[in-house]
Formats: sequence, C-alpha cells, structure tokens
Amino acid sequence: MTSKGLADAFRAHTLNLHHKIVDFNALNSIPESHAWKPQGFDHYPTRGGDPEAVPIIDLTEENAPELIGHACKKWGVFQVINHNISKSLLDDVEMEGKRLFSLPMDQKLKAARLPNGVSGYGVVRISRFFPKCMWSEGFTIADSMVEHASQLWPNNYQKFCDTIEECKKEMNNLAHRLMWLMLGSLGITQKDIEWAGPNGKVEGGDDALQMNSYPACPDPDRVMGLAAHTDSTILSIIHQSNTSGLQLIREGGSVWITVPPHPGALVIHVGDLMHILSNGLYPSVLHRAIVNRTQHRLSVAYFFGPPVSVKVSPIKKLVDECHPQLYRPITWSEYLGIKSELFDKGLPSLRLCSSQSRFTDVNGDDY
Repeated sequence: MTSKGLADAFRAHTLNLHHKIVDFNALNSIPESHAWKPQGFDHYPTRGGDPEAVPIIDLTEENAPELIGHACKKWGVFQVINHNISKSLLDDVEMEGKRLFSLPMDQKLKAARLPNGVSGYGVVRISRFFPKCMWSEGFTIADSMVEHASQLWPNNYQKFCDTIEECKKEMNNLAHRLMWLMLGSLGITQKDIEWAGPNGKVEGGDDALQMNSYPACPDPDRVMGLAAHTDSTILSIIHQSNTSGLQLIREGGSVWITVPPHPGALVIHVGDLMHILSNGLYPSVLHRAIVNRTQHRLSVAYFFGPPVSVKVSPIKKLVDECHPQLYRPITWSEYLGIKSELFDKGLPSLRLCSSQSRFTDVNGDDY
C-alpha cells in the first residue's frame, strides 16, 4: 500500500472510530449508541453472596497441578498467586495504562488501529457483533509498540515501551508454565505436542497484550463494559485493578459470577484452543465485564497462542473409542478468521461429533 493509501486508510478508520468511541470524561449521561436495554445483556442472572468462588491456587503448593486440572474441568478459569510476576511490575503496567487512557481523545486517535491491523488504540473487535457500543476503550500490543507509543508521547515513550516489553516477557514465561501444568494434569507431556520445542518452549508462539479501560458510568445498569465472549487463545492471563467488573459463567452454570480482585492474584482463562487440545475436557470460559458508577477500572490481558501456522487438534492421547475426536485440526490464524465471521458459532463450527456442547450462548444456541 502506498503512503497515500495508508493515510487514507488511517483517516477512514479514525472516522469510523469517532462513531464508536466517545470521550467518556465529557459525558454526563449515556448516549443512545451505548445504551443497552436490560433484556439485551443475556438471559442469565447475576449471583451474589455465594461462598463458592473461582479457585485461587498457590503455584508453590505441591498439589497445584491437580488443583489446576480440577479448576479447568469444573470452572474453565482459576486464579494464581505466587506466580513470580512482581507486584511492582504489575503496578507499573497499570500506571502506564492509566497514563495512556487519560490522554486527550485526539492524541489517542493518532495511534488508532488500522482496519486490518491488530495493534493500536480502538474498540474491542467483538463490537461489530452487537447493536450497541460498549462502555470501554482498548489498546492492543501484538508486535513492536514503538511506532504507536511515539505517536502517543513523541518525547516520552520509552518508559511505556520498556514496561510493556518486560510485562510481555514475564507473562510469556508464566503462560508456558501454566500451559504445561494444565496439560500435565491430563497426563500430557512435552513429547505429545509436536509444535513444542525440546525445552517445552513454544518457539514462534503468537501473543498479544491488551489494555482495557472501563470509565465510571452514571448508570452502569444500562451499559455493558465488555460483552460476553470466550477467548480464542490457548490461555489468557488477566490482571485487573482494584475495582470489580469481571464476571463469568462456570461450567454447567446458569448465573454470572463476579471475580473480585484478589491481592497478588492473576486470573487465568481457558481459551478455545485449549478446549480443542483437551478434546473438550476443559471448557473455554464465557466471560464479560461490567462497569462501576464511581470507580474507573483497568484490566490488562495477555493472550497466549501457538505459532499461527501450526495445526491445532485434540491431543492423540486423549482420543480413543470411548472419547472420539471432537474437533477438526485448524491453525490459530484460520480459527481467528472463522471467529471473526461467526463469533460464538466459530468453535461449534469445528465440531466433528454431534453431541451437544455444554454451554448455551446468550442467544440460546449451542456454545
């Protein structure tokens, strides 16, 4: 594409963003574009006060693998403590996120994500599947962040780049560790994964860091911070600020469960690709984000996947006459393309067996 073509694409995308992103700080009421009717959220109620909560697992405990396996099967999500990512680093990432989202809108739009791009400022990708806009804004980092960071802070971007680079490195190390703990509880070893290196490292694996900002809202019951979805990943690692907002549906459940921030804990989501690898034993967790009347909320999500060209399929050790292969092989790149078109029907479209899946999505279809 020529430089003029890039400039035209940028202008068109910026114009499109103006229709979807508002300056939340300048709003005293909810615009019609962001007003969700209560019945439009989903058909599940929200549960409060239940003593059963998302498991919190200490990675230094001897039985951590068994606890992780149980949580993956029964919840599709768990929290981890003593994960070796320092509080100071997470605090720095959160501070950089707040610095980013507090910039004037015109400045943030200089780093807008291009129409077919991955990195940059913009709305969440699932927005196109919903009639109303979400009460949030995001910034995605999938490759070098220097170009976008220098557009945000022409003379002061190095601290942001260094902090995010360090966070991605530490998150990647943790993601590898967690992947083998999750698979190890199913009896899977490094020899069973053809695309894993000799040391268990997924060389050339694809990843991204996503910062999400959920501004305070004058009427939070009428908006949605992030609509219900599953992640397309092997696993996702979530750091959330001190304000609650993350909610999920546990495996086999029918109510939204809030995941309150726990000191030092990171939330781990089973993704669609892990669901495929486990031949359906580990459900990818359906989750969403709600907003707060008085408190701003920030979350940082790390998305971990295989090399985009590697075929992912149920691990052979988990397939036999009693447990037929549930999904056809697919690359992450192909799956992302399918999910970008079919959204919640993307994973079911890969099924080889006709047995009913465990989740029912917000429209009442198999999920």
